[in-house]
Amino acid sequence: MATEVTQVLLNAQAVDGAVRKHAEESLKQFQEQNLPTFLLSLAGELANNEKPVDSRKLAGLILKNALDAKEQHRKFELVQRWLSLDVGVKNQIKTCLLQTLSSPVPDARSTASQVIAKVAGIELPQRQWPELIGSLLSSIHQLPGHVKQATLETLGYLCEEVSPDVVDQDHVNKILTAVVQGMNATEGNNDVRLAATRALYNALGFAQANFSNDMERDYIMRVVCEATLSPEVKIRQAAFECLVSISSSYYEKLSPYIQDIFTITAKAVREDEEPVALQAIEFWSSICDEEIDILEEYGGDFTGDSEIPCFYFIKQALPALVPMLLETLLKQEEDQDQDDGAWNLAMAGGTCLGLVARTVGDDVVPLIMPFIEENITKPDWRQREGATYAFGSILEGPSPDKLTPIVNVALNFMLTALTQDPNSHVKDTTAWTLGRIFEFLHGSTIETPIITQANCQQIITVLLQSMKDAPNVAEKACGALYFLAQGFEDVGPSSPLTPYFQEIVHSLLTVTHREDAGESRLRTAAYETLNEVVRCSTDETAPIVVQLVPVIMTELLHTLEAQKLSSEEREKQNELQGLLCGCLQVIIQKLGSSEPNKHAFMQYVDGIMNLFLRVFACRSATVHEEAMLAIGALAYATGPDFAKYMPEFYKYLEMGLQNFEEYQVCAVTVGVVGDICRALEDKILPYCDGIMTQLLKDLSSNQLHRSVKPPIFSCFGDIALAIGENFEKYLIYAMPMLQGAAELSAHTSGADEEMTEYTNLLRNGILEAYSGIFQGFKNSPKTQSLIPYAPHILQFLDTIYMEKDMDDLVMKTAIGVLGDLADTLGSNAGSLIQQSLSSKEFLNECLSSDDHLIKESAEWAKLAISRAISV
Repeated sequence: MATEVTQVLLNAQAVDGAVRKHAEESLKQFQEQNLPTFLLSLAGELANNEKPVDSRKLAGLILKNALDAKEQHRKFELVQRWLSLDVGVKNQIKTCLLQTLSSPVPDARSTASQVIAKVAGIELPQRQWPELIGSLLSSIHQLPGHVKQATLETLGYLCEEVSPDVVDQDHVNKILTAVVQGMNATEGNNDVRLAATRALYNALGFAQANFSNDMERDYIMRVVCEATLSPEVKIRQAAFECLVSISSSYYEKLSPYIQDIFTITAKAVREDEEPVALQAIEFWSSICDEEIDILEEYGGDFTGDSEIPCFYFIKQALPALVPMLLETLLKQEEDQDQDDGAWNLAMAGGTCLGLVARTVGDDVVPLIMPFIEENITKPDWRQREGATYAFGSILEGPSPDKLTPIVNVALNFMLTALTQDPNSHVKDTTAWTLGRIFEFLHGSTIETPIITQANCQQIITVLLQSMKDAPNVAEKACGALYFLAQGFEDVGPSSPLTPYFQEIVHSLLTVTHREDAGESRLRTAAYETLNEVVRCSTDETAPIVVQLVPVIMTELLHTLEAQKLSSEEREKQNELQGLLCGCLQVIIQKLGSSEPNKHAFMQYVDGIMNLFLRVFACRSATVHEEAMLAIGALAYATGPDFAKYMPEFYKYLEMGLQNFEEYQVCAVTVGVVGDICRALEDKILPYCDGIMTQLLKDLSSNQLHRSVKPPIFSCFGDIALAIGENFEKYLIYAMPMLQGAAELSAHTSGADEEMTEYTNLLRNGILEAYSGIFQGFKNSPKTQSLIPYAPHILQFLDTIYMEKDMDDLVMKTAIGVLGDLADTLGSNAGSLIQQSLSSKEFLNECLSSDDHLIKESAEWAKLAISRAISV
């Protein structure tokens, strides 16, 4: 096989499907029969300059895919597989790869760079291949240009693959030296400069120590800034990408350079090609992100010893930054509204302006108003659209007091523009701006309402009329109506939208039937808006919502009856089914929340459940997720009556719990088990063996996404609450699982933010399980069987209290568990709680919490503990 490998690799890229399939089969067979020889022959193919470029590229790609995969568990298997290969084989492969870096063929070099980085990503953390970085750097300055370029590219990929802690500082210094020298203006070869600049982008995460040294930092910054002026556009773009990365990683070190960076970015935004100008704007957006985060975290009260001071770069740059961004708003593209993925100078400038407004608040308003006033009535559509976009961009950030008077003047003008402006771009942006006005300046928290009895009818008339406009305008009009409805959510028994409710619902349903509703996400937007209008409606309009039920049911039935669809039509059909299930879910929640409305709705429940069962019979993950959520709402609304649907529904519930691949479906199904437990209480008992078996399987699988594990633990609690002492037979399985997870989640010191957040979700799930189990067993003669587990649970509470990284939710659940334990076990728990290391401290801390939910839980726990101790 090794001799024919070239031909097989070429056949695997053939136009003829049969030839291609046969070649793919041969490769798969070769790999399964003899992996070491297979990988060696691929490495040999890649390294052989006599071979055709296409077979070499594919050889490298297959090699790369043999080392890495997107799915975590698959990746883990591939890493183990590589590590267990014979050392001699691995060394031969690595020699071939390094040799390929000097190939005259650019594609072969580039592929080898990526594969070397993948191998390094596996081996360096294991302290293997220690000589790699040294050998790459050893003679980099004497190498011919194309080899130097490939070596720098390899170093760049390597920095992307491995984490900074596996490369020692000495190597980091040498990598940075080589990279920065390669970027220098004295480097005559542009391919080398480009590879070096891209490598620096990946190496910045390693440069902590170097950025703390003034001289080294000055040198790096100088070289990056010089590279932004290179005659080669790709180098300029890569250099600005480095600046963007530096702005977020090393914000606190930027002060000495910010003036020069402003000059460079302003020149690029005004004069350079679009890819470069976009990165120059991105630099300022990134600075905004940093300052918004700092100001949110510190609430604006900086003391002299504040850990990360805010340098107020945006505030200082405002007088020059805002005019620069306003200029970009006039550089729109003719067709940007039709293209979902469009991104150009005007859009980037508006996005940055929005971030500036969130960073500096009121200060931005006087700098923008003259631009708006000057351009909003100009004959050129670009000026009208730019002015409208500028206004829409600054509505989040400044205070309502500052914006409301301006909005009151502008509102009438914008409603007229939305119906009468001859230009579709202007209408699109006007509708978007109205949506932002309603999102940020309308609602129960705003003191001066901008929507009054005087203008409410006009606003609704205009929005409903705009829903008949081009799809992109209609979609934005739906969005504006969405926020209009949302602002009236807490309005009390009577809503200003009530007189128009029927007409709004009718108009939205009409939009969903438009021929062109598939464009610009229009159909989706119409259903999302319908859902929000229903969700925020009051009891006055409940009869209309009840009439909506059969309408949506009929629509869903039509989608189920469609025959012989092409794969594209099938996909659209699935999307529509998902939207309709989502709509029914909102209606069920709305009508199920009050008794009189629930009564009117009950006549439809059998029919709805029937439709959902038919939806499950079609195989589509997104639809299953939506239908599951709707069934959860239905179970909540029907309560114990839901039991009659269980015999039919159970198999789909089980399928959902087994769905590892589409883990969101699995997670939603776990949530629905909880809803059904609350609805059926002990009527769920006949199904519990099956459900518990599946949940325990899910927990012990390494294929299931970790995010599903916390809700599974909470679900144990829901089941125990529903079936009470009948949960006893599951204790021997569930408790060890809970204990194992508790030990894992107790110690998190040194974890990053994402991990700490996950750990808190996990702790909360575990604690909710304990809480449900204790409450379920309360007053049962079988409480004795819980006593052996109490010491471990108290130890868990001690440990997480000592760690000091609980969020408020975990704190509330944890103090609740302490109370549940005392309440259910009584005197058996009293002495254990008294011996516990931190229960008393923890309780006192929660009693003095500002969070009223934590305080409430703590007061209840204090009562339960004092009862348990005094027995």
